[in-house]
Amino acid sequence: MKNTANVIIYTAWYCSFCDSAKALLNEKKISYKEIPVSKNDAQWKEMEQLSGNKTVPQIFIKNKAIGGFDDLSLLEKTGKLDQLIK
Repeated sequence: MKNTANVIIYTAWYCSFCDSAKALLNEKKISYKEIPVSKNDAQWKEMEQLSGNKTVPQIFIKNKAIGGFDDLSLLEKTGKLDQLIK
């Protein structure tokens, strides 16, 4: 996998969009740090404060909030994901 520890994804165990986001990252061989928030109120609040959103997944690349799975997918389709990861 590409050494891109600069990718963080906040997830919940019941979230199919979280699974899809992780699958896309895995398919592209992009490593990431997963932070499960469904059973941790403090981490959920941290995610909300950092992202400004109350839904999962919330994905950060190089400490920049990029949004959820739809945003990640759009970055991939437009070729911008690879540029952000570099």
